[in-house]
Amino acid sequence: MKYGFWLPLFGGWLRNAENEKMPATFDYAKKVMQSAEEWGYSTTLIAELFLNDIKGPEHDSLEAWSTAAALAAVTEKMEIMTAIRPGFHNPAIAAKTIANIDQISRGRLTLNVVSAWWEEEARQYGGIFTEHDERYDRTEEFIQVLKTLWKEEEASFKGKYYELENTSLHPKPVQRPNPVLYAGGESPRGKETIAKYCDAYVMHGGTLREISEKIAGMKHLRSTINKEPFQSFGMAAYVICRDTEEEAALELARITDVKESSAYAGFKDFTTKSQLEQQLQLQDYSVSNRGLRPGLVGTPVQIADKILAYEKAGLDLLLLQFSPQLEEMERFSEQVMPIVEERRKQLGGSHR
Repeated sequence: MKYGFWLPLFGGWLRNAENEKMPATFDYAKKVMQSAEEWGYSTTLIAELFLNDIKGPEHDSLEAWSTAAALAAVTEKMEIMTAIRPGFHNPAIAAKTIANIDQISRGRLTLNVVSAWWEEEARQYGGIFTEHDERYDRTEEFIQVLKTLWKEEEASFKGKYYELENTSLHPKPVQRPNPVLYAGGESPRGKETIAKYCDAYVMHGGTLREISEKIAGMKHLRSTINKEPFQSFGMAAYVICRDTEEEAALELARITDVKESSAYAGFKDFTTKSQLEQQLQLQDYSVSNRGLRPGLVGTPVQIADKILAYEKAGLDLLLLQFSPQLEEMERFSEQVMPIVEERRKQLGGSHR
């Protein structure tokens, strides 16, 4: 299992806590990244939203791509998975930017391709927002343009949404044939696009049964469309690690005490503009990305055992959220990671 984390761009992950002591600043993000490299984390996911979906649109949030470039220059090992939404980007310019950051990072940039869901944000920032299935039509063309530019000396492309003629892109990305393309989606249309064009599948938090079924389903779909298997299966999860079950339960109750606030501004768009496989309640939405559904709540031993169960189901990347970020990331690295490794040895090696 690889341990990744969501970069704290928004001042926290909890919609019911005002000050999580994790400011939405580059200095804090840099400290988190450099500490994470020392603590054994492999990957960071940098979300791309121009409005703050966690604390409310009136609060600060960092821009994803300038942050990714800056962090690439001050880190050595971390995979920098940065979200990109086709409706907000010219694909040729995006391809150039991605190649440049991949060069800066010496081959550590990967992408999380997101077809977008927040209509109000698109209105405010001039993004292209269309009906659900058409968003995936655009995404497919967008990815084709990226790959063509990264592969060809002079690239030409003519589609419904994008057109290029004899376009040169140099230097190419360090990674060949392309930086790893992660994507998540739950609708049949979204899954089809991912199986055709992407390299890895990432999921919102889910129960062990939900994730097992998704992994099996996506493996089967992939085998019918693409000869190459997925490189990775990842999942978002929020961690509450405490010395006792009682302490963990108290923290869970605190963060799911739903209060009226602008932090829930995107809830309606998220639940109506996306085709979700599970009905989402406000309590689930109190933590970003359905992070509570995996149940990584309890003592270090309890959490380690749950991680091993997910690993056995085929998951190989956790994209974790913590609050406050630094303190809880360090606790997880010191108390949970070693137990997972020790229990795996006792069971005779990797579950995968």
